[in-house]
Amino acid sequence: MYIKPVKVTHLKMTDIESDRISCLPDQLIDKILSYLPIKDAGRTSVLSRKWGKKWSIQPNLVFDKRSVSTLALEDLSIIRRKFLRMIDHVLLLHSGPINKFKLSNSGSNIMGVNSLADIHRWILHLTGSLCRLKLYYCCLKPPMTFEGFRNLRGLELEWINIHAPNLKIFHFFGNFEDISFENSSQLSNIMVILYIYVHSESNQRILHGCSNNLLKLFDHQPHIERLVIGDYFLKYLAAGVVPVKLPTPYMNLTYLGLLINFIDSKEISVVLCLLKSSPNIREFTMFAIEKQPGLLTPASYCCEDIFSEPDIPLGLRYVNIEDISGNKFELDFIKYLLLYSPVLENMIVKPTQNVKPELMTKLIRFKRASSQAEVIYRGKDS
Repeated sequence: MYIKPVKVTHLKMTDIESDRISCLPDQLIDKILSYLPIKDAGRTSVLSRKWGKKWSIQPNLVFDKRSVSTLALEDLSIIRRKFLRMIDHVLLLHSGPINKFKLSNSGSNIMGVNSLADIHRWILHLTGSLCRLKLYYCCLKPPMTFEGFRNLRGLELEWINIHAPNLKIFHFFGNFEDISFENSSQLSNIMVILYIYVHSESNQRILHGCSNNLLKLFDHQPHIERLVIGDYFLKYLAAGVVPVKLPTPYMNLTYLGLLINFIDSKEISVVLCLLKSSPNIREFTMFAIEKQPGLLTPASYCCEDIFSEPDIPLGLRYVNIEDISGNKFELDFIKYLLLYSPVLENMIVKPTQNVKPELMTKLIRFKRASSQAEVIYRGKDS
């Protein structure tokens, strides 16, 4: 019996219409990958060569608990090794710029103390192009060869302890909920400009809380030589009970600069506390500012209580006071400085606009402890 052979037709990929997934626009593929966890984004590389290339140049890399598959009975150490290997694998294959690198242990326990060396290595890998760095709940100890992030433009820290025994200069411009210095006995230059949205409930608690921020922040910084307090930082220091002077004197502090709201008696008390605790301040600069009445600390104003005589005369030599309007609080403060500064050489006073000429007359009449003290009144037009 004869059986006719069946002719087999072999289909080629060129004979089949290209699948729709491979022909998606580049922008749509990027959008899809941006919504996928990193482990799922990596799996799309099997779809086509185009998808594989797209995955390897994704600019935003997020590694968290969704990035690694976990089995209920799998040992935690195995899960952690998988997670660390996956990050190394992604960075090794990645070929494009990295705009975002997020590493989170929140809501999981996929990273332990043994992961610190890996974290240091990844950060060093990214130092060349890193523009913004956010650190939350972490411990980071850069190696001795670390030279900083030369392109860094923004730094955000939350629940971070900075252990820097050799830190000498600390300048901060931004917002924070709480700040303290530990193991930083060499710190000599501090500038803090606190910007906050004052109408939020959380920030109101910060500014009107019971914590003694002044003692907490400065009681263990004996080597400070220069201190600048800006914007709402003085208000932050006025929270809680303000002492007459600090337990430990600041013998090295020679310059103090600040912004003060004279309507708030607690802010005045903080400044007087710093002056009484720092007998060697030679140069003092301050700018008077006005804040909304709702932001003031409710406190009765008693000249005798606030402007008590210091145990040691103030060591001020050069004082610069700007933007005063001539109200009672400002004049009482100036009178205090003149009365208890026996080595004062000159005080420059620059009022705001539309201040009556009588202000200059009042200043000239104030009693001075220093026979060499010269009060220089500079109007806005001078």
